[in-house]
Amino acid sequence: MGRNQCLHDRVSAAILDAAAIVLSERGNGAGMGEVAGRAGVSRATLYRYFPCRDDLLRALVEAAVDDAQRRLMEADLDRVSVKEAIARLSRALVASGVHYSVVVAEGAHIDHAEVDRRLGACIRSVFVRGVETGVLRSDLSAETLVRLFGGLLKVGIEMATVDGLGVEQASAAVTTLLLEGAARV
Repeated sequence: MGRNQCLHDRVSAAILDAAAIVLSERGNGAGMGEVAGRAGVSRATLYRYFPCRDDLLRALVEAAVDDAQRRLMEADLDRVSVKEAIARLSRALVASGVHYSVVVAEGAHIDHAEVDRRLGACIRSVFVRGVETGVLRSDLSAETLVRLFGGLLKVGIEMATVDGLGVEQASAAVTTLLLEGAARV
């Protein structure tokens, strides 16, 4: 990789990281100037990399999926019990979702088929293994459990960002509710 490409990649990453933070903190009201300032670049530089807000948001979605995919690969899900794998899934996806909360909250520019292609199989495999081994209930399909998990994750991310619960507490709540339900034991 050439020196210019390395510089381009570093600046692009800095802009995307700044955008994730600024947009998560300020929502849609945040301007491109705020993103540029947070990234330490001029507005002109920001627009050279991302000519319009939609381009920035599309790149932010791609960065979010990359981040989630990296976290899932690092979680080593196949080498742990189903319950631990679900806990790791929760932590990885809540942490990624918190950083890219604007992407999760808005849902715009997301290619759901691409997200499923890159993340879905990894997540589904944990739930299929759970149903097949009897760790998870078998009266609901693995696909149904994955969809329910996705709903819990979305709320967990919201609780971590809006309610200030934090990644660890929010992901623990997601995991516990999924595995143990809400009934008092």
